Amino acid sequence: MRRQLRRREDEAAVDMTPMLDLVFIMLIFFIVSAVFLNESGLALAETPNTNPPGSSVQTILVQLDALDGAFIDGTRVNLIAIPSRVQTLRAQAPEAIVSVHAQSGTSVDAVVFLKDQMDAASIPVSIKVQK
Repeated sequence: MRRQLRRREDEAAVDMTPMLDLVFIMLIFFIVSAVFLNESGLALAETPNTNPPGSSVQTILVQLDALDGAFIDGTRVNLIAIPSRVQTLRAQAPEAIVSVHAQSGTSVDAVVFLKDQMDAASIPVSIKVQK
């Protein structure tokens, strides 16, 4: 009889506390060690006309059409070649302002690619997207 009573008393109970502690420690570890992305975007704000009429400052106009074609001062140019062409034109006129005008159908990829290329070449540029 005693053996039967002892067996019922010796039944083990599952203690969940150590498992919960481990889960919380792992959660804290992954939160602390996670890499948070800092994505930056384009600041597309309306800018005032920096080249008023009658001014002697030259403007280098880069136009992007709806088919992602690129034009510098009316001449068709490959999108990849724009930063080098702009640098050449800025060598001739160092105070020249670079202005990019994109039509409403222009892809965002083309505008962002051009902005990245201009930033890599350290060329200040203003971007205007037509509505």
